[in-house]
Amino acid sequence: MITERPLQRRTSGVAEQPVRESRFQRWAAVFRAYLSLTKPQIVELLLVTTVPTMMLAAQGWPDPVTFAAVLVGGSMAGGAASALNCYIDRDIDQLMRRTKRRPIPANQITPRAVLIFGLTLAVISVALMAVLTNWLATVLTAASIFYYDVIYTLWLKRRTPANTFWGGVCGAAPVLIGWAAVTDSLPPMSWALFAVVFFWQMPHFYALAIKYRDDYARAGIPMLPVVRSMKRVNFEIILYSVLTVVSSLAAWPLGLGPIYGVTAVVMGAVFLGESIRLVRQSGGGAAVKPMRLFHLSITYLTILFMAVAADALI
Repeated sequence: MITERPLQRRTSGVAEQPVRESRFQRWAAVFRAYLSLTKPQIVELLLVTTVPTMMLAAQGWPDPVTFAAVLVGGSMAGGAASALNCYIDRDIDQLMRRTKRRPIPANQITPRAVLIFGLTLAVISVALMAVLTNWLATVLTAASIFYYDVIYTLWLKRRTPANTFWGGVCGAAPVLIGWAAVTDSLPPMSWALFAVVFFWQMPHFYALAIKYRDDYARAGIPMLPVVRSMKRVNFEIILYSVLTVVSSLAAWPLGLGPIYGVTAVVMGAVFLGESIRLVRQSGGGAAVKPMRLFHLSITYLTILFMAVAADALI
């Protein structure tokens, strides 16, 4: 004890630095864990469709307050829905290789803390929309959180292979929310863009479900590729890919210009071509690479809605 105390005093300046670094690292790890609960990649994809929709509704840049409110409130709403999804799905997440590293199964955050975090984000997001936008956008925001976590996650996801179809409603809802926030109305154009995102989700998520079919089977989730034949899955991939492209073309004469029209035709052909490639691959005995369609579908949606924004500005 006599020899240790002077040593601590002499080296205290050096010894405290690792302690500060360790504390910083712990807080950084906690921040990353909470951030991962919000599934930033999904929120980013939602904003890719919402922002151009708002620009089209405003025929240019929306009012800055409304724009900021939807960006912040919409991001928080998406994060809240995702965090609550992680809380509800904590029992199956630990069974799937794709999700077992999420904060709850990885024991980084307690389920109670995740529930409080998700509910807090939900309340703040809805309150923000109520104060800074209008009641139509606010109701749609609250309804989309409820639909995703209660109707889809708690009920449909675990009970029917049509879960992806019905879950597509909340995935496409940000388009309606963005338009409603700007105009306080939902004209045919908003529903046409809603249809694009809605139908797009089937080939997008079916590709992911094919890749992780064993994961979903292990967790007892009746995704279509788990409980139906590949022939049925392939049929629905082509069907909803066609409906996605048809919806995108239907939006053209409702108020979009040539930039969007050309983009919809070209990217629609690329998207359909990749869907057909996956179907032929799975029926020909070759190694199936569904993630090519998964990633290309994201590129398709991003470029299509960039064209919406370009037409709104030009």
